[in-house]
Amino acid sequence: MSHKKIKLGIMLHGPGSHMNAWKDPDVPKDASVNLQHYQSVIQRAEKAGFSFAFVADGLFINEKSIPHFLNRFEPITILSALAAVTAKIGLVGTVSTSYSEPFTVARQFASLDKISDGRAGWNVVTSPLEGSAKNYHKGEHPSHTQRYEIAAEYLEVMKGLWDSWEDDAFIRNRETGHFFDRNKLHPLNHEGHYFSVAGPLNIERSKQGQPVIFQAGASEVGRDFAAQEADAVFTNAETLEQAKAFYDDVKARVERKGRNKEEVLVFPGINPMIGSTAAEAAEKYERIKRLVSIEEALNYLGRYFDHFDFSGFALDEPFPDIGDVGRNSFQSTTDQIKQMAQQENLTLREVALRVTTPKSSFFGTYEQVADQLITWFEQKAADGFIFSGPVLGSMYTDFIDHVIPILEERGYYSSHYDSDTLRGHLGLRYKENHYARIIQ
Repeated sequence: MSHKKIKLGIMLHGPGSHMNAWKDPDVPKDASVNLQHYQSVIQRAEKAGFSFAFVADGLFINEKSIPHFLNRFEPITILSALAAVTAKIGLVGTVSTSYSEPFTVARQFASLDKISDGRAGWNVVTSPLEGSAKNYHKGEHPSHTQRYEIAAEYLEVMKGLWDSWEDDAFIRNRETGHFFDRNKLHPLNHEGHYFSVAGPLNIERSKQGQPVIFQAGASEVGRDFAAQEADAVFTNAETLEQAKAFYDDVKARVERKGRNKEEVLVFPGINPMIGSTAAEAAEKYERIKRLVSIEEALNYLGRYFDHFDFSGFALDEPFPDIGDVGRNSFQSTTDQIKQMAQQENLTLREVALRVTTPKSSFFGTYEQVADQLITWFEQKAADGFIFSGPVLGSMYTDFIDHVIPILEERGYYSSHYDSDTLRGHLGLRYKENHYARIIQ
C-alpha cells in the first residue's frame, strides 16, 4: 500500500491532443470554442478527483497549424468561466513571458486565483515559435537563452507583485473608515534589465497565497529554470527509462538549488490508448490514425521546426538533413525527433505519421494501463500524470470509469479532495507573503 497518491491533471485542448481530433464523431466539431464541451470535460474530471485542469496556448498560427489551434479560447478567459462551474479542481493556464507584461499577467492570475478561491496555476512558457514575434511589437524573436533570462526576471516581478498586500491588509472597517492598513502595503519598485515595474498590484492575495508555478522546459536551461522556480514540471517521456532519467535529473537540480525535492512535482503527459481488451485498444489506435493524411502529417511535423515545409522531400527516403532548423523553436523536441529518425533509420513518411499519431506507451487493457501508471509512480518516474487523450470523448470517460477505480482500489489514488486549493491538492505548502516573513 502506497502512503502517497498519484496526482492527475487533465489537458483541456478542445477536441483532444490529436491534430484532427475534431473529425472524430465522439466530440463536437467546434470543441475548441464550445463552452459546454469544456464544462462537461472539467466537471467529469472534478467528479473523478483530478488535481487540476490545464489549458495550453500559442501565439502564432498559419494555414498549416493544427486545425483546432486556428480557433480556440484564450486560457485566462476560459479558466475564469470554468471557475464558476467548479468548486475544487485546480485551474492552470499558459501565458508567455516573452510576449506579455508582468503587471497585466500578475493581475489576471491573481484575479483567477480570487475568483476560484485559491485554485489558480500559471504555466510559464517562453514561446518557442519564432513567428510569435510577428504579432507583437517587440522586434526579433529572442534567442533560446535570452528567453529564459527574460522569464527569470519576469517571474521575480510576478512573485513580488503577488506579495503587494499582506494577507490581512484589507481591514474594511466601516466604523473607523479604514479600508486598508498602510503598513501592510508593499510597492515593488523593480528596476531590472528587461522590466521596470513600480507596483503595487491592485488585488489582494488568495486562500493559497500565490498561484502555483508550472513549467515545461526540457532543455538544460529549461530544467535549471524549473528547478529554481517551479512547483510542478511537465514532461513528455516515451519510456519509463526516459521518464525516470528526467525525474532524477530535475529532483537533483532542485536539491542543488537548496530547495526541497518533495515540493517540486513531476508530471509526464500521457495519451492512454485503452480498451476492455488489447484488441479493442489497437482498434481505437487505428481509428485515430485514419484521421490524418500524409500531407497533414507533414504540416504537423513542420510545426515543431518553426513551420518548416517538408513537402519538397521524398517521403520514402531517410529523414532529411535539415541542419539547425528548429533550433530556436521546440529545441528539445526537434532534437528528439532527429535522434529517433537516425537511430531507427526512419523515412520522412514514417517520422511524420509517428509524430502526428504517437503510439502511447500506455497502451492496452484497463488493468495493463493502471499497472503501468503504478509502476512509473513506484519507480520514481512521476509524481502524477497529465491525461492528454487523442480525442476527449469516450476514451476519456473510459479512463475515468475503468482505470481510476483500479488505481483507487489498490490505494494509489483518491477521488476525494482533502483540500480546497490547488496547492493543497498537490501537497504544497501555503505560499507565505515574504514581506510578512521578513517582519516576523
